[in-house]
Amino acid sequence: MEGLDRRTSKSIFEALTMKSIRPLAATSFLLSSAIVVVVFAFPGIGLADPIQLGMPVACEPGQTCYIQNYVDRDPSPAARDYKCGTLTYDGHNGTDFRLPSLQAQRAGVDVLASASGRVSRTRENLPDGAFQKAEREAVRDVECGNGVLIEHDDHWQTQYCHLASGSLRVKSGDSVTRGQPLGRVGLSGLTEYPHLHFTVRHNGSIIDPFAFGSSPDSCGGGEMLWDAALQARLRYQERTVLNAGFATAPVTMEFIEDGRTNAELPSATSAAMVAFVRTIGLKSGDLQRLVLSSPGGKVIAENNAAPVESNKAQAFLFTGRKRPANGWDLGTYKAEYTVEQAGQIVLRERWELPVQPH
Repeated sequence: MEGLDRRTSKSIFEALTMKSIRPLAATSFLLSSAIVVVVFAFPGIGLADPIQLGMPVACEPGQTCYIQNYVDRDPSPAARDYKCGTLTYDGHNGTDFRLPSLQAQRAGVDVLASASGRVSRTRENLPDGAFQKAEREAVRDVECGNGVLIEHDDHWQTQYCHLASGSLRVKSGDSVTRGQPLGRVGLSGLTEYPHLHFTVRHNGSIIDPFAFGSSPDSCGGGEMLWDAALQARLRYQERTVLNAGFATAPVTMEFIEDGRTNAELPSATSAAMVAFVRTIGLKSGDLQRLVLSSPGGKVIAENNAAPVESNKAQAFLFTGRKRPANGWDLGTYKAEYTVEQAGQIVLRERWELPVQPH
């Protein structure tokens, strides 16, 4: 980070205006951050009573939202998450709760106060837009986008970034209760996909809500700050299927992100039948396989991808075939996606589509 001493805690104002860090080199898209001051609290050195956190987004983890990135626990230019995994990038200082598509974002998903407190700062009315690398200058010094900073008891703070333009429902000085809507998930600031960047601080230092009190080099240690009822729902998942479905033509990443894949499902008269899947968190060496089977169980298309060359923030795969001369058999078509690492299946997803006569 240019001109920033990572050992120095920054002011509340700067917390909403800091320049963002660079993205994980292995990915093809930028992953946003609001600040890069990462100072971990160690056990036995003045730890405060931990704050108890509720969900900061009105979504169901693993179903309607997904954790794309965790706090970077590595103080070096390398990066690792609290499980010593790859779901982060250098200097990332929060937790990214990602929506599965722009369609979900446009439908409206509330950002919620994770704990009761007082709003100390807000920013609003920045435009929504998925910014590419060439457009970074457009959001310089406002990478957090539309945001809210809340002060809690005992010098705790929570910060909420990338809210939708015009969606903020609170202002500086407001008292808020846990679970109260603050705005909606958006695309403001430096982000290329709809998500909430959620940061926790104590006395100005970054706190990992999944590993409070642990040393930076530990793997899975420390205490979760999430409510006990949330912890199982927020369990760590190395790889996750973000989207899966059927289409009538080859798909692109943009097509999946826009949510148009459900606009026209294959029917008995469709010119083609395509199965697709988008995954986050793939690792170097992963072997992906996507198989499409007919109602009778016959494999009609498959894609055995080459080994993943490097850790991937996201990737997609599709397979399909054109309509046979005698048309599609009626019944249920099935798709199965597997990821294999070192001879073991580490991720499996199945989905199906009934094809009936018109």
